[in-house]
Amino acid sequence: MNDIARRAIACLDLTELGDHATDADVEALCAKAVSPAGPVAAVCVWPRHVTLARRLLAGTPVRIATVVNFPGGDEPTPHIVAAVEQSLADGADEIDLVLPYHAYLQGAIEHVTMVLEAVRSAVPTDGHLLKVILETGELGDPHFIESAARMAVGHGADFIKTSTGKSPVSATLDATAIMLQVIHDAAWPVGLKPSGGIRTLADATAYIEQADAVMGAGWVTPSTFRFGASGLLTALLAALEGDAGVTSVEAY
Repeated sequence: MNDIARRAIACLDLTELGDHATDADVEALCAKAVSPAGPVAAVCVWPRHVTLARRLLAGTPVRIATVVNFPGGDEPTPHIVAAVEQSLADGADEIDLVLPYHAYLQGAIEHVTMVLEAVRSAVPTDGHLLKVILETGELGDPHFIESAARMAVGHGADFIKTSTGKSPVSATLDATAIMLQVIHDAAWPVGLKPSGGIRTLADATAYIEQADAVMGAGWVTPSTFRFGASGLLTALLAALEGDAGVTSVEAY
């Protein structure tokens, strides 16, 4: 299981998206990001904390991710694009965009398309990443999850992500099974980010094994797979230390 734990740590987007997150919280997060078992893939913070995270992690391989249109998915397109542009200027490497899932469920496909195209145009393709959060727990129906995933991929998402972690139902293996099939069918490489409620080594193992089964052994790497979590690291480090009694805390 040590191999799984190490693979999961390398694919972790260590997250601080608490409603009242402070600079001190982000400083603590960034200190954890370069763990004894190796650095995580990224830290994911509010746009207001991007500059701080960039400074704290300068000189490390840890990438800086942030969220836009988060968590409700209902912001006006110009506000979303402005947030993207400012975050990139502040040093963000990755943008996690919430799909306008309410609009999608209401059949306002043109609006959803407009948002996806506007943000894709704003995020450079020179090593930056656009991750689209589907909010699968709110979409609910497998048909909606598949259709939304295909829409995101078709409009240039580098990753598709399950959840904000702010809704009652976050990541599920049922949802990621659908998303992986969309990724498998894509004409270009697309990554998967299960996010929300992933707290233990057993949770991480289930998602990694599922992805490897669909995409092939070894597919799960930081360039193709991420976990969005705030506390999973604790459980993974405990597993490496052989301390099965330590579990993690709330994950986004």
